[in-house]
Amino acid sequence: QVQLLQSGGGLVQAGGSLRLSCAASGRTFSSRAMGWFRQVPGKEREFVAAIIWSGGVTYYGDSVAGRFTISRDNAKNTVYLQMNSLKPEDTAVYYCAASQGGYYRQSTSYDTWGQGTQVTVSS
Repeated sequence: QVQLLQSGGGLVQAGGSLRLSCAASGRTFSSRAMGWFRQVPGKEREFVAAIIWSGGVTYYGDSVAGRFTISRDNAKNTVYLQMNSLKPEDTAVYYCAASQGGYYRQSTSYDTWGQGTQVTVSS
């Protein structure tokens, strides 16, 4: 069983950068695709990015493509989300998640979630 512990996030001005980390415990991390989602109050959880088990293929939501980069280090059991050129509309609680298989963009494809971390982008 995988458990996920997030770190990073905080307050940044528009145009700035932040990096989120998600450290996993458990032996199955390196065999599972990982994803990042975000959520604002009153809205559904939004797909941000996903990465397959080897790190060789990545997927991005339309609103973050070209600005965010997902990566993973299987030796450290950690997945990262580098966020550049941040905008106020990126403000949300960000969650990392471990996939159980299925379509990467759907939150129902993930069965293990981190605790969430707040990212606030000021204008």
